[in-house]
Amino acid sequence: MGISKQLRVDMVHGSWIRKMFDEGLRLKAIHGAANVFDFTLGNPYVDPPPEFLTALKRAAAEERHGIHAYMQNCGFPEVRAKVAAELSAELGFGFTAGSVVMTVGAAGALNVLLKSLLDPGDEVVLVAPFFPEYAFYIRNHSGVAVVSTADDTFLPDLEDLDRKIGPHTRAMILNSPCNPSGRVVTPEVLSGLGDLLRRKSAENGRTIYLLSDEPYRRLLFDGRTYPSPFGHYAHTILATSHSKDLSLAGERIGYLAIGPECEDAADIFAAATFCNRTLGYVNAPALMQRVLLYMDSYQPNVAIYQRKRDRLFEVLTGMGYEIIKPEGTFFMFPKSPIPDDPKWVEVLARERVLVTPGTGFAFPGYFRISFAVDDTVIEGSFPGFERALKSVRQSA
Repeated sequence: MGISKQLRVDMVHGSWIRKMFDEGLRLKAIHGAANVFDFTLGNPYVDPPPEFLTALKRAAAEERHGIHAYMQNCGFPEVRAKVAAELSAELGFGFTAGSVVMTVGAAGALNVLLKSLLDPGDEVVLVAPFFPEYAFYIRNHSGVAVVSTADDTFLPDLEDLDRKIGPHTRAMILNSPCNPSGRVVTPEVLSGLGDLLRRKSAENGRTIYLLSDEPYRRLLFDGRTYPSPFGHYAHTILATSHSKDLSLAGERIGYLAIGPECEDAADIFAAATFCNRTLGYVNAPALMQRVLLYMDSYQPNVAIYQRKRDRLFEVLTGMGYEIIKPEGTFFMFPKSPIPDDPKWVEVLARERVLVTPGTGFAFPGYFRISFAVDDTVIEGSFPGFERALKSVRQSA
């Protein structure tokens, strides 16, 4: 009983994603990797772009005195200035170096923000389906997660949010495009959400902050442009990383950006800088910061993911699966053919097709497919998907 009671509970009820990934390792050891079709882990499929490799070589070759020393906890000023300029050009708002804190990925950004904002017992509203680690991040900082369920198109349900946002609400986390559904929150919903948060903030007598988690912002399909929440709610703080758009999941480089009109922006910047240090991150990796400084502009290779999405969507819907077509990310969230989605995942696993149950994302009755995989995995999985569907229909 050496570890904390709460952590023991959290470990038992930990991520379904990792549980299914581990099951994949077990099955691959038995049947061979080529005979197991693993859609569990959201690891980017494409390699980093040539612009990254060029900048990495330049950064690694530098030999200036003190280049590997401590820095400001918020990151190199010149890197923050470049990020702010690029963000301003992309989203159309006036970010500055004083708006940006470089972080250890988006997870680091969210933990830093929650530590900065929450007093014990403060509530943070999540919209299900959501990335399951959010609940752990909130608990890390003595907050309470309150879950609002999305509508049947996976978009935030404003009426339910109205009921769930209360006097103890301090923040809301919004993830668009969404992991696991792939949905992009529309400008209409963002407008309604901004109105709701302004009204609730006035009723509560304190600002509710919107934490916008955007690691998939640049992975949009069918020529879409990103509807930013900054244009709909002033008290928005962005958390993001380059894990997905640059395929740098292992390098842990990201940032948070505080809205130019956000209440107490200077205090939040100072708190986040302080928390970067006291949470043990100290600062974002120096080498990766310099790589971002030296990188030319780039465009993620969205076409590869879009082609994989289209192939899966076409074949699975042709079999009879019910799917809302993803608008971004590299995830798909079909409806489970049976109400018990963990049981359905077991049925698929017997066919050596590995997915993650919607229960793991607080949205039972669905399952997540990560299509950031090789085409051979996608093509090889179709017989198993078809056999599994037929088996549950015959037993119904």
